[in-house]
Amino acid sequence: MKISILPAGVAIFMIVGWLAAPAHAAGCLKGAAVGAAAGHVAGHHGALGAGAGCVVGHHEANKSAKTQQAQQPQGSGAGQANSNSGR
Repeated sequence: MKISILPAGVAIFMIVGWLAAPAHAAGCLKGAAVGAAAGHVAGHHGALGAGAGCVVGHHEANKSAKTQQAQQPQGSGAGQANSNSGR
């Protein structure tokens, strides 16, 4: 049986990366589900597909959050003026 070291190395680095980083899984579950299905169809590589899908899903969620944050107004005084107007 010929064993390739590349997939095992990638899996180990992904696991170590997940354990060392804080758990902000925005988009990871959805991406992992899609990636697992695609990986299974493309040659029974569901685990690798799930890992790659998680990475892509997390990246897309971060990109979306940054664009939403950039579109919000920067002024913080408007909300405070309404809460203090009742005094």
